[in-house]
Amino acid sequence: MSHMPIVAEELALLDDVTRTLEAAPTLRPPSEASVVEELKHLREALRSGEKAEDHAALLEQWHRQSALLDQLRASRQMPQVSRTSPYFAHLRLREHGHEFDVLLGKATWLKGGVQIVDWRHAPISRIFYRYRQGEPYEEEIAGRERTGEVAARRTVAIRDRQLQRIEAPEGTFVPDVDAADGWRRIAREPPRLAGGEGSALRAHAPDEGTSRRLGTHPHGASQRADKHLPDIAGLIDPEQFALITRPSSGFVVVRGTAGSGKTTVALHRIAYLAYADATIDSDRTLVVVFSPALRDYVSHVLPSLGVEHVQVRTFHEWAAEQTRRLYPALPRIVREATPAVVHRLKLHPALLVALRRQVERVPGSSAALQAIDDWASVLRDVAVLESVFAEVAPGAFTREELERAAAACRDQHERILAWIEGDHHAQPELDAEDDALLLRAWQLRVGPIPARGGGALRYRHVAMDEVQDFSAIEVQVLLGCLDARQSITLAGDTQQHVLPDAGFTSWSTFFHDVGLSGVEVETLEVSYRCSRQIAEFALAVLGDLRDDDRPPLTVRSGPAVELFRFTDHGACMAFLTDALIDLAASEPLASVAVLTPSRELSALYHGGLERGEVPRLRRVEHQDFTFAPGVEVTEIEQVKGLEFDYVILVEVSSTHFPDRPSSRRLVHVGATRAVHQLWLTSVGTPSPIVPVRA
Repeated sequence: MSHMPIVAEELALLDDVTRTLEAAPTLRPPSEASVVEELKHLREALRSGEKAEDHAALLEQWHRQSALLDQLRASRQMPQVSRTSPYFAHLRLREHGHEFDVLLGKATWLKGGVQIVDWRHAPISRIFYRYRQGEPYEEEIAGRERTGEVAARRTVAIRDRQLQRIEAPEGTFVPDVDAADGWRRIAREPPRLAGGEGSALRAHAPDEGTSRRLGTHPHGASQRADKHLPDIAGLIDPEQFALITRPSSGFVVVRGTAGSGKTTVALHRIAYLAYADATIDSDRTLVVVFSPALRDYVSHVLPSLGVEHVQVRTFHEWAAEQTRRLYPALPRIVREATPAVVHRLKLHPALLVALRRQVERVPGSSAALQAIDDWASVLRDVAVLESVFAEVAPGAFTREELERAAAACRDQHERILAWIEGDHHAQPELDAEDDALLLRAWQLRVGPIPARGGGALRYRHVAMDEVQDFSAIEVQVLLGCLDARQSITLAGDTQQHVLPDAGFTSWSTFFHDVGLSGVEVETLEVSYRCSRQIAEFALAVLGDLRDDDRPPLTVRSGPAVELFRFTDHGACMAFLTDALIDLAASEPLASVAVLTPSRELSALYHGGLERGEVPRLRRVEHQDFTFAPGVEVTEIEQVKGLEFDYVILVEVSSTHFPDRPSSRRLVHVGATRAVHQLWLTSVGTPSPIVPVRA
């Protein structure tokens, strides 16, 4: 049977649109040169001290010309219909017996009988995203009710004025020079998300938020009556069990690939230790995590393991609380725009050496003010910084970078000192990184951090998850809070190191920076989270950053990792809307993460999927994950440590993910959040680090 009617329709439509666009003159916004020149004259007149009666008139002209300039510049930034790729979707509507075509593109064009609308803003585009071909619709558009039927709903790929692909319910059509009519229909199943509902341990039904957690059976099986130590034997492998049951004193360092059970080991180790020692299940045990999302999750996991009283904090929360106690005179305004060079400096492990030498070199009282002086002196003294970096980290900073960082710190400290001395107009600010530095300065100058009730703050056990993204200074502060048994569990994976200015890239360097020797790293090699296909993809993304070249060890297989290319975000949105609506209908308990490289793209995709009425859709901006069924849209860096049944990595293009170590690790982290199935999309040219092609 011929499929030419659909192809012929789309070719004729593109030809008509192309002719209409080419016949229209190219409209350019007026030049802004004359307006800029007029503003120069007005500025000179205002500065020259015109008469008072003329000043108001000149000022009014200035405001009028400034508004005109803003309008001209805004018109230049308005999206324009591309003449080489004018639209990506074709909607044919039938209302009251009359049919008409609406095309969706990046901008609006309503001339010459052609109706192209901006998919982001035109109300009529809602019909495309909310209804399928053949369905009746009823929408309020431009203040009136519109009812009708979707006669045709197709997406098209147009590049360089050539139709390259048609996606329609009747099939997918692509050019083929060997076919009799120059086109062929691809006979394949449409891409779909399926078969993974409930794979992620961290997804649960709306009424299971406190029971369906790691360490409990997903189908509601009862737990052991003995709440002190749940039946971990059925959840872990022998290697994990050996780490969990290590003696309670000393260091346990767990390295493993994504999904290998590092967090499982750290938390079950606490439960195991608490079984034999009641002091473990108390506020003398501290679990330090990287993000608020992981904090919220772990706070629910530990009670399910029979551990009720352990503190679970992000490092920044814990450190800020201690700093407020020890340094009540310091301001608590946190600077939001820290200069990059200052950020790098304050996280660098060389400052551990600089602080120690400052305390050794400069006599002073064991008091908070002297510790503040130590902190400030190190950061503002270029000579001290240059000497230390030349010795322990040559090449980390140039002389010019150290001078800029020290000057910025000097200005910061002067405003802080003015504030302490009573100048409340000084606008003092601390950086988030200062808390760890001030706490380390206290430990070196004054002694152990005091506990609230008196005595030294000493923890019976500390567990740190995602340790690769903590700075050596932060880790050293916590090591200084251990009791004589030095009981600590460190879990991390250098392959998931995503913060270039903090953390470490090798375990040996990390141990050296924090002053540890003879500590062994235990490796978990089996990935229980990801399927073989996802694990292979994620390791291929890392390239030379892989810890070793052995193939990943996994326990199951799954669907292939797929990359889908589009000419426009609107077309990608239509594709994802259909897939996610179908998934919600077939797997209502599935958890899905739509992960983007930026907040702007997260907002764009959330808005588009919301217009398409994707059910249970949530925008996550501050790691406020619900761990409930549905679709959560956020940036990749927000999902470290979490997992989802399905993951969609949006816009894995060379623009957003150039071939750099940071890009490779970020895509690796995003990919390994997927338990069952992983999709990638790209509007731009796919990144060279992505080892699959559309």
